[in-house]
Amino acid sequence: MEIIQIKNLIKKYKNGKKVLNIKKLTVKQGEIFSLLGPNGAGKSTLINILTTYLDYNSGEIKISGKNLRKESQKIRKDIACVAQNISIDEHLSLEENLIFQGRLYGIAKEELKKRVEKFIDEFDLKEYIRYPVSTYSGGIKRRLDIAVNMISYPKILFLDEPTVGIDIHSRKAIWKMLKRVKDKYETTIFLTTHYLEEAQELSDYICIMKDGDIAAQGTIDDLGKYINQKIIKIEFENEKNAEYAKEKIFKDKSMKLKKNELYLKIDNQNEIIYLNKILLDNKIDFLCFGLLKPDLEKIFINIMEENEEGEKIWQ
Repeated sequence: MEIIQIKNLIKKYKNGKKVLNIKKLTVKQGEIFSLLGPNGAGKSTLINILTTYLDYNSGEIKISGKNLRKESQKIRKDIACVAQNISIDEHLSLEENLIFQGRLYGIAKEELKKRVEKFIDEFDLKEYIRYPVSTYSGGIKRRLDIAVNMISYPKILFLDEPTVGIDIHSRKAIWKMLKRVKDKYETTIFLTTHYLEEAQELSDYICIMKDGDIAAQGTIDDLGKYINQKIIKIEFENEKNAEYAKEKIFKDKSMKLKKNELYLKIDNQNEIIYLNKILLDNKIDFLCFGLLKPDLEKIFINIMEENEEGEKIWQ
């Protein structure tokens, strides 16, 4: 089921310049959807429109089957948004932040108490209850910020660069938390991020924006076509075996050697069986053998720089 549907969306500045020109974009219910693109691509503008903060010039947008323009009040009850700047109140305690948000949504007292206890436990915040919120690290504040926005059980959770400026350990803790939110609450997560490894780790579906339009979209495997990547990775037990395979076994192949790893270009997947057989026939031990998965960073650079398919990864 498609929980967000966008058709022929146009947003212009007052001077007439188009900020967004999106013909079609859909987000499926229960998936983690990542929106990528350079600064000025239109990501924040799109989130502001979808969260009802910003109007648009023309087009049709439906969220949970509701028309964004005609039913914005109802849509606001179905969504929550974690902005780039942390929005928790440092004058309130951890529990008070959660309770305050719950009361804004009109959650009954007993039910709210259960939810507060649940999210403190599930977001690993219990050990911080006795400390002032102002003393929390950026990572803990962000976890509380997400917990606060989950208190209403939103159908869609919008996250605008949620881990910017946070150390890698805290980022990974948040990634784990977001996967739990998706799996346990079946919440659709709409994410923007500049960390490509974050998108690659979390995303079910990725949309790459450029100049206000969609440059590419799909799963990681779908996006692999933008670099035309057909590369086999063979990891050997040692560098000696890798060097021998390069010089004696695959000498006529286009390849690269990196320590004990050999990367070979292939024309089609039928070659995988053939290459594997060659290694076995020559009794060369190896640790792993398989088709290299597309790398999101290389895909992104290729799309942004408009390089020819297949060139960037091999350079």
